[in-house]
Amino acid sequence: MGSPRGIDRRGEVGVAPPRRTRRVVLVGAAVLGLAVAAFVVRRPLLMAAPACRAGRWHGCFDTENGVLLMTLVGLPVAALAVGALVVGRRAAGAWRSSVAEVGMVYGTVPFVWMTLMPGPGAGVAPGRVSLVPLRDLATMGPLGIGGNLLVLAALGFFAPMRFAALASVPRLLALGAVCSAVIETLQYVLRLDRVSSVDDVLVNAAGAVLFGLASRRWWRTPTQRRHPVPAAAD
Repeated sequence: MGSPRGIDRRGEVGVAPPRRTRRVVLVGAAVLGLAVAAFVVRRPLLMAAPACRAGRWHGCFDTENGVLLMTLVGLPVAALAVGALVVGRRAAGAWRSSVAEVGMVYGTVPFVWMTLMPGPGAGVAPGRVSLVPLRDLATMGPLGIGGNLLVLAALGFFAPMRFAALASVPRLLALGAVCSAVIETLQYVLRLDRVSSVDDVLVNAAGAVLFGLASRRWWRTPTQRRHPVPAAAD
């Protein structure tokens, strides 16, 4: 007779879903989230569609709507990059590492690009700095706060999945703060007609931590780093 349903061959009750099921759930949730986001902002994105379709820099790559649209259009390329990395590695854990690497880059670069877009007075207006914590937070508004939370969201979500050294809240907070401080410094040094604010650093770092906590069940552990699971034999 076969073993009772819900009990594996070792006699243990199978309460955790299979790895493949968790992968499908993760990918499905990501796709659903992107679909919902695209539906919500579909009208602004379509405003940039003619310029992007014509391959014009102005109106596409120098606007937030255009950058977001091209990011969504390029998702199949990112998926192919993940597949190529998985096939090339052929090892246990290759799927998670590949998704994390591509996700960190593909999910972070567009937002950093938008934060470094020059304002109308770029190169002319002097750099502006705001170092008083929480002073600018009230002027950001819900949209500004939400946007700042997303700047390093992908980095916070995927970095601890790839690097065990970053799999802790304090280190994620430090990573987000350092990366955000670099962005704010570039805004000032390049004279992009933007305000380099300590509140941006705080909200960016908070976004990295919040989205990092959302992926906590997939964080890479020191044990996995030192003793990788061997690939299953065919």
